[in-house]
Amino acid sequence: MFDIGMQELILIFIVALLVFGPKRLPELGRTIGKGMAEIKKAVHGVKEQMDSELRDIKDPLSSVKEQIDSELRDIKDPLSHLDVPGKTEKEATTAKDSKEKGAE
Repeated sequence: MFDIGMQELILIFIVALLVFGPKRLPELGRTIGKGMAEIKKAVHGVKEQMDSELRDIKDPLSSVKEQIDSELRDIKDPLSHLDVPGKTEKEATTAKDSKEKGAE
């Protein structure tokens, strides 16, 4: 995490032992450990909140995307909704085009 090797840890421990003394060092270690645990819990809470917010944003967007994809498929295949038995696709297109021209 911090890229600290064994030699650096030993040096930090010796300096802490000299500065705080042997009686206060275990208490200091517990305090630092509890502080790190609280920080870890807070970071986890923030991460969960961000994931929840992102899900709240993505869910409506995915339904809109599905609707747009469906409409695009309908645009790409305009004859899919026509149910013309016995006619080929070309005849159905010609019939549809003539209806549209007549409407103009």
